[in-house]
Amino acid sequence: MADEKGVEAVDRAFTLLDCFDGQEDTLSLAELARRSGFYKSTILRIAVSLERSGYMLRQANGGYRLGPTLWRLGSLYRQSFELGEHIRPELRALVDATQETASFFVREGANRVCLYRREPSRSIVHQLVEGAQLPMASMGASAQVLLAWSEDMPVEFAEVREAGYAVSMGARDAEVAAVSVPFLGDDDGLRGALAVSGLIYRFDDANIDAIRDALFESAERLSNSYVDTES
Repeated sequence: MADEKGVEAVDRAFTLLDCFDGQEDTLSLAELARRSGFYKSTILRIAVSLERSGYMLRQANGGYRLGPTLWRLGSLYRQSFELGEHIRPELRALVDATQETASFFVREGANRVCLYRREPSRSIVHQLVEGAQLPMASMGASAQVLLAWSEDMPVEFAEVREAGYAVSMGARDAEVAAVSVPFLGDDDGLRGALAVSGLIYRFDDANIDAIRDALFESAERLSNSYVDTES
């Protein structure tokens, strides 16, 4: 099999884009250098091409922010799933029922991508941005679900599949807990993982059970509505 090394300049450009984690709108040249490990001169050269294509924008103060091309591509990516009109109402319902953050994840290789999310109005919540990529290896609840219902399910996730849901307590972040269930199509094929997440101290046994039941109800409604649109 051929050794697919890729193009170093392209890899570096992607590394720069990955420096943006949703916590800050703008990153300085010094911060990009710290996060990427690149020399500032290297970043300046790469940034010229990214600016020209609309992937990055340089601000008047010299900082950089993500450009409109990424928004366009992200919108196209979400549209390719044709799920938004079904998912978003259920995320609203989950937030109303649980007062925690509700999200929908799909798997992309070694990562899970948050396609859609909704946060409650309470002052302290688990913040997550749409488009965020989280490692499958962190074994959060949604990662467990995506693995348990995968075609090549690892044997250690058989219990998750049998239970029909997954719980994680501090798996990726020591202060965050989550509950997740699968959203299955009419062919029982996995469409993605619904999840509710929040601060770990709010996830006692009774609350986990209530969140799980709310997720089951949402997943069932999703499956029924999605079947109706496909038939």
